[in-house]
Amino acid sequence: MSIFVPNKVYLRGILLHYFIQKKSAAEAHRILVQTYDDNALSDTTCRDWFRRFKNNDFELEDKERSGTPKKFEDEELEQLLDEDSSQTLSELGKILQVDESTVSKRLKGLGMIQKQGHWVSYELKPRDVERRFGTCELLLQWQKRKGFLHRIVTGDEKWIHSDNPKRRKSWGKPGHASTSSAKPNIHGSKLLRLQLMLLSRALKEKRPLYAQRHDKGILLHDNARPHVAKPVKTYLETLKWEVLPPPLYSPDIAPSDFHLFRSMAHGLADRRFHSYEEAQKWIDSWIASKDMSFFRRGIHVLPERWEKVVSSDGQYFK
Repeated sequence: MSIFVPNKVYLRGILLHYFIQKKSAAEAHRILVQTYDDNALSDTTCRDWFRRFKNNDFELEDKERSGTPKKFEDEELEQLLDEDSSQTLSELGKILQVDESTVSKRLKGLGMIQKQGHWVSYELKPRDVERRFGTCELLLQWQKRKGFLHRIVTGDEKWIHSDNPKRRKSWGKPGHASTSSAKPNIHGSKLLRLQLMLLSRALKEKRPLYAQRHDKGILLHDNARPHVAKPVKTYLETLKWEVLPPPLYSPDIAPSDFHLFRSMAHGLADRRFHSYEEAQKWIDSWIASKDMSFFRRGIHVLPERWEKVVSSDGQYFK
């Protein structure tokens, strides 16, 4: 049984169909990926064809190129970057119908460089900035008076998607911040109380002196709704753990976010899973590949990151 592999013209025809139906380029791209998987057109290509359709260019075949290199104005390039600053040299070259070296020279002439885009969890409000500054200042004072990093226990949940797109670099002027995007607000049910029970047992098994200590663990986790639910708070009281919640919207000072999940995200980039078991196997293997120093490092850099928040007056630091 043969498997149908669509060609470019066929896929462009589907894009035109969705354009006429008044769908967005992003919606059309998502449908193509769901239907044709690796054979789908890229997101940038879909947006490029939607741009042509809006300009009443409905020719789906590739246009013949003359021997003379096409010229373009800087304004054309700047407009493309305004629409999406993360486009690659290859993608820009295809849209402008020039080679990559021409695009690269023109970008340098405009003073543009490539920067790694980064995620931010939230656009901070003044009260959030004030809380971040005050909390980090208190934590630094506490750590200087009596070191407590060795008592910290931390963790969080991360969604592992079947399709993990790679984060892209963006073009920008030197000295200007790279493109940032707010993280999608995804929530789901969390069996946090069960996780805490398992964690407590693991600590007792791996650290026999843990149960005899007067200074119990300090749980560092955010105040997401499942974390502050009554059953969870009641169980934490039975463990006699202190709770050290970071300020709201502060993944840059949460070890699970800035250290563990960031490292995991690099391994997940461009990876696709076809079943829950496949994802679980990959996660188990990834965790097993990390030695103890990797996990310890995420805790030990906390004072340095608290200082950065204070020196940034509570804002996200770079």
